[in-house]
Amino acid sequence: MLYARRDAGLSMHTFTLTLYDATHSQEFSDVLSWVAEDASGAFGIQARHARFMTTLVFGLSRFQTTTALYYLARPGGVAYFNQNQLRISTRHFLVDQDLERISDLLQQQLVREEQELHVTRQSLHRLEQAMLQRLWHLQPNAKWL
Repeated sequence: MLYARRDAGLSMHTFTLTLYDATHSQEFSDVLSWVAEDASGAFGIQARHARFMTTLVFGLSRFQTTTALYYLARPGGVAYFNQNQLRISTRHFLVDQDLERISDLLQQQLVREEQELHVTRQSLHRLEQAMLQRLWHLQPNAKWL
């Protein structure tokens, strides 16, 4: 009886993944594959991929190393693959092996960013109102309001 070898006679090719955000970086040197999503949809990268660059959407990516499967949560970012190195730059990232835990963290981050955006929009609205009132008082006969 014939038994297939695990790598079917091929050596496993890996690449290096380096994650960058505003405060730190993290590197994985034994990545077999990476799956993410950009505006055109989901895609994957393996070792020896051609040079590639894209803008990532908010969400989760996953990557398989020679020893484990990891999930990467990020609020968008830029992915650049060249010479067997994948570099991802983003404002913030979280890496974990537990999908449920990282999904919860990503959801919390999304809610927090939405709240911050709401506060910013309210501040801009108040600033616009104050500017219009000042303009109104500078031009008492203005009929453009």
